[in-house]
Amino acid sequence: MQKNNNTVKAINKNVRCSPRKIGLVLDYIRGKKAEIALKDLDFVRKKVARDISKTVKSAVANAENNNQFDIDNLYIKEAFVGKSLVMKRFRPRAKGRASGIKKPFSNITIVLQEKQEKKNGPKN
Repeated sequence: MQKNNNTVKAINKNVRCSPRKIGLVLDYIRGKKAEIALKDLDFVRKKVARDISKTVKSAVANAENNNQFDIDNLYIKEAFVGKSLVMKRFRPRAKGRASGIKKPFSNITIVLQEKQEKKNGPKN
């Protein structure tokens, strides 16, 4: 069994945003070329788009420097988010009560893959 070594990944840990909100932006860029995804993230009107853009740039840099991939052929194979720690805070409420507030953190994972061009020879 031959292992496929044309993928590279980058993980951004403890991003201060809920996984549900990050998932919306990741759905938007999944499957696109890395260059086009970075341009699209510049125009997304979500605060977390900056963190996702950093993660994609890190994955592209890993592919270029560590594995000598051609950055023009990279596309986003997988983009997913996982839960991280949750900060718990309390807010005062009426009649001396308090209610809890959860401030979630997330881990963003971007997996890039290099597209192989098929070499078609002349058909006879």
